[in-house]
Amino acid sequence: MSQSVEVTAVNDQPQQAKTNLLGFSASKLGDFFEQIGEKRFRATQIIKWIHQMGEVDLDKMTNLSKDLREKLKGIAEVTLPEVVSCQDSTDGTRKWLIKVDGGSCIEMVYIPERERGTLCVSSQIGCALDCSFCATGKQGFNRDLTAAEIIGQLWIAADSFGQFEHKAPRRVTNVVMMGMGEPLMNFDNVVDAMNIMLEDNAYGLSKRRVTLSTAGVVPALDKLADVSDVSLAISLHAPNDELRNELVPINRKYNLKEFIRSAADYIDRMPDNRRKATVEYTLMDQVNDRVEHATELAELLKDLPCKINLIPFNPFPGSEYKRVSNNQLNRFRDILANEGYTVTVRTTRGDDIAAACGQLAGEVNDRTKRQERYKRKLDEAQPVKIIEG
Repeated sequence: MSQSVEVTAVNDQPQQAKTNLLGFSASKLGDFFEQIGEKRFRATQIIKWIHQMGEVDLDKMTNLSKDLREKLKGIAEVTLPEVVSCQDSTDGTRKWLIKVDGGSCIEMVYIPERERGTLCVSSQIGCALDCSFCATGKQGFNRDLTAAEIIGQLWIAADSFGQFEHKAPRRVTNVVMMGMGEPLMNFDNVVDAMNIMLEDNAYGLSKRRVTLSTAGVVPALDKLADVSDVSLAISLHAPNDELRNELVPINRKYNLKEFIRSAADYIDRMPDNRRKATVEYTLMDQVNDRVEHATELAELLKDLPCKINLIPFNPFPGSEYKRVSNNQLNRFRDILANEGYTVTVRTTRGDDIAAACGQLAGEVNDRTKRQERYKRKLDEAQPVKIIEG
């Protein structure tokens, strides 16, 4: 009887959580092996298995000794986020709904083009910034994604396209940190995940093909160049502080002058002198699409090496903003081009499955109660401020 009670007591003790190796960069994985009394070179073997061959079963990592595999199985695992659904657009865009720990879901989008395939990756569950024209912000905010949950999105996409198969073509050629969330508010995990993307023994992406987009978290952007040299996109959307305070509320804390200065400093610290920031500017009818806005924008950016990407607003349920007219879009583009800027217009992709820019929403267990406030505001039908002229 006493022996039975003793066994039950032991079994009732909580099991120590295993370490998920999925989100470990090469450096951190090397540290892990040292801590368990193994050689650092084991990190290279594990990274190749997970991120080049797509293997997550430790038993199948056959260039590791059986003893090491058994040791690892007791303390470590390779666990991926769960794919809830996958939708394909008529234009070839693919969107995944992915469940993460805690029950919330994030979205990820793949956009195929003639010579490349771009994966738009999320960094947070929801977003704390609440930009007025973005569906993600209306979902509120739950938490940061772990490095494993961020790089796990790339793993899922690569696996979906058979990229791990021997001599299979690379379908994901570019990654943009432009999905749900503000990447620089999840600094360490995003940097770790991007390092795995760049790692030669993992995905081997060029630093020019991994882009981080920020709405202006200036202190984090100021330190980014200390640890990374990926490409930079700045989410601007207004040429003056008064309007940007309304569209992008973080501007009230870090204004345009600070933001542009920080972006210019980042570009200046890049190891090559040909790098430019991408300026993202979402155009909304009669809100930020006037001739005077284009003129202001040209002046604002004169000291920043950049190219400008104009994004026609993509509607989402409950939004009262409207898509810019083609005539106004072309006029805005031409003003900037005549000032010497390289200007592109982002083609709307995946809007039939709500996968276009600004439409990602997921399913967020909101800790901020913003969803509730937004729904209440919709019920009250408050109008959007329109600029006459």
